[in-house]
Amino acid sequence: MMMKKFAVFLLLFLITGCSKAAVTGDVVKESIPSEVGKEMEVYFCPLDNCTTSLVRAVNMSKKSLHCALFDIDLQELIGVLAEKSNLLDVKLVVDNENYGKITGPGVRKDTSSQFSHNKFCVVDGSVVTTGSFNPTYNGAYKNNNNLLVIYSKYLAKNYEDEFIEIWRGDFGKGDKVKYPVMYINNHEVENYFCPDDKCSSEIIDEISKAEQSVYFMTFSFTDEGIADALLFNDKIDIKGLFEKTGASGQYSQYKRLKDFGIDVRVDSNPKFMHHKVFIIDNMTVITGSMNPTGSGDHSNDENILIIHDKSIAKKYVDEFERLY
Repeated sequence: MMMKKFAVFLLLFLITGCSKAAVTGDVVKESIPSEVGKEMEVYFCPLDNCTTSLVRAVNMSKKSLHCALFDIDLQELIGVLAEKSNLLDVKLVVDNENYGKITGPGVRKDTSSQFSHNKFCVVDGSVVTTGSFNPTYNGAYKNNNNLLVIYSKYLAKNYEDEFIEIWRGDFGKGDKVKYPVMYINNHEVENYFCPDDKCSSEIIDEISKAEQSVYFMTFSFTDEGIADALLFNDKIDIKGLFEKTGASGQYSQYKRLKDFGIDVRVDSNPKFMHHKVFIIDNMTVITGSMNPTGSGDHSNDENILIIHDKSIAKKYVDEFERLY
């Protein structure tokens, strides 16, 4: 029996070479995926034209287009979805509060009391669009948002699995993410879905590892654990920007952080500063749909990315400094 196990191990080693696959007993753990391809795209609304960028990405679809959106009213995107629905597999999940704006056999609504708060699309199982950007007029032209277009079949698999869960009505629950860590163009990218993957714990872990700085931009920030991580790491440069309406809320961490001497401010956009972003050591960006709140972590359907890429982080630092 031992000889058979050794033979299996040797065969796997010869096949995989020096990959990151590991063998534990009879179970082969899948190696961390690595891909080289088109570079990640990052856009900031309304500075960039997020409508054009999103429509261009979804227009690439040849086989399937699956979107989970909290809200939608951009006619350009609605038009693409309608046109593509006659040619390929198009599905859309919208939060029940915004469902009335677009209907059809390929559209389903959230059936839970929590928000279906994602803002992502999966294009042909190989491209993901995500971020804080709701494809609405205000989201594109009034509010401060970020939109990412990422070319990765492994990341797309994660988002496709999440879409399947909510398409079948499993809101606010589901399996853990298949590929929590991957390498895209040699840069580490982590991907988690809330509440399945305990997103706040991942954010706290990254903040706790900061050695130089943490800058953040948040629409709503009430999570005490994440605020604690900032306060405990007080030997680094910490700066934060709060959406003004969120900063005045009863459970907002704005006053608490300010009282402890953290350099926090409220934004000046007459509409919304809608980002949900942490930038760590000018090297790592945490972004996605999740506000650092209890609902964002425990109840809503959300997603986050942790992108370890200096060039991407620089784009977010520029946006932070522009708004700060």
